[in-house]
Amino acid sequence: MVYKITEMKEVPLPVSRIRSFSAQLLASMAPNLLLMDLGMAISFATIVIPDLLNAPEGLSLTDTEASWFGSLSFLTQPFGALASGPFVDYVGRKRATFFVNLPHVIAWILMYFAWDVPTLFIANGLLGIGTGIMEAPINSYVGEISEPSIRGALCTITLLFVSIGIFAMYFLGSIVTWRVAAIISISIPFTSMLLVSLGVVPDTPVWLLSQGREKDALKSLCYLRGWTTADNVKEEFDKLLVYSKSLDGCAICWKEKREESECDHYKMNVFKRFFKKFNIVMLCKETLRPLTLTTLYFTFVAMSGLVPVKPNMVNICAAFGMADDGKNIVVMVGVISLIASIVVIGIIKFMGKRKLGITSMLGTAICCTALSIYAGNHLDKNVFSYDPKTFPKEKSMVPLILFYLLTIFTGLNISWVILGEVFPFRSRASAQGTAAAWNYVVTFIGSKTLIDLETHFRLTGAFATYAAFAYLGTLYLYFFLPETEGKPLQEIESCYSGRLRIFADDWFINLFRRKKK
Repeated sequence: MVYKITEMKEVPLPVSRIRSFSAQLLASMAPNLLLMDLGMAISFATIVIPDLLNAPEGLSLTDTEASWFGSLSFLTQPFGALASGPFVDYVGRKRATFFVNLPHVIAWILMYFAWDVPTLFIANGLLGIGTGIMEAPINSYVGEISEPSIRGALCTITLLFVSIGIFAMYFLGSIVTWRVAAIISISIPFTSMLLVSLGVVPDTPVWLLSQGREKDALKSLCYLRGWTTADNVKEEFDKLLVYSKSLDGCAICWKEKREESECDHYKMNVFKRFFKKFNIVMLCKETLRPLTLTTLYFTFVAMSGLVPVKPNMVNICAAFGMADDGKNIVVMVGVISLIASIVVIGIIKFMGKRKLGITSMLGTAICCTALSIYAGNHLDKNVFSYDPKTFPKEKSMVPLILFYLLTIFTGLNISWVILGEVFPFRSRASAQGTAAAWNYVVTFIGSKTLIDLETHFRLTGAFATYAAFAYLGTLYLYFFLPETEGKPLQEIESCYSGRLRIFADDWFINLFRRKKK
């Protein structure tokens, strides 16, 4: 009997989900460390102000100086955020992740050696610029390397590192001086730069394709999908190729639906061409609509909840008469924020981003309302968080519980997750930088106006203001926040083409739609 031997085509072995997830998680570790450093930077003022506010000797800050110091980094962050988009588009996501660490390295050194108030302000301003520059590399990178099925979890893990950074700074503030905390913090940007240098962070496939580097893009995709072979990523790579080709060449020709071979726009005046391209890329509805969503979302988050009171949190806790030492409460806030971030990772896939975002904003509104009512009913009219002599002697658990609940709901917000996935590729880095810049502007306004709100309306009026913003935010998100969980970036981009949409689709809104019909 003769057996005929036929050559069998080798079928590529599928890569396990754990291996694929591990590759993407490892690649995002350097950006994650950037966010940890960011968390430490934005919470640093919280541990400095209690020690320096009207200090009897050495460095000292007046009430006004403390208010400015607590919010200064938010004022300088927009300059870094606006520069981050063009910088990332020019040098690529990988190299940008390395270079954006440098402002923070200098800032932490200056903080450690700070000899007067101007040096403190310069160092804090540098922390803000460095934080702003980080935004586009982090959000662009993580959004572009991850698969749709795990993008929500990966983006939430990056937010977890912000919470880790906040907790780490609050914890350091409870065991060492603020100068020692500053010099310890310098280890984080150094570690991030080391990971990039060791080649752990590949550039994103879509950016490499936009530069015409197909071979490098395929190699990067193989790495990111679990150190696999080209056969295993062929289908995804082919889709990326098609998508990238739609982005190639002249944006003006693409808008006018002209063949690239007919392009003569290079003959245009350089300024006229720039503004025409800017109009096509940045002022199209696919960019402006998600930009409106993210900027308003950031406004509602920054003007409500925990964000405006963070720099002066220790004194706020004491002014409410919370039943614990202010520094201990701040450490617990860091722990709760960390736990909330972990919870988000676990529930975002099942609950979805839309429901989570609305729930977070509504919970924030209710907690701010309760704290406002408590302050109005139980605190004397002379209580002022910038004056320790006015703090109540009696302590209560009620404001402490409400403050911890406020921390939980603030920790569940997904504004930064949304930022990483709603913009089209052509405008992604610049639009993310613009949205981040706006976030820091309103965060500065929220932090800086705390002292004014307290002066004119006391703590009850300040928290009533924050509650009003949170209620408005709940309504806005209900109508205009789309569900992006598990969707490819190209599909999310299509949500904003065509007619303006309302994304509310449940029994409540459908009841009104039926009545209208």
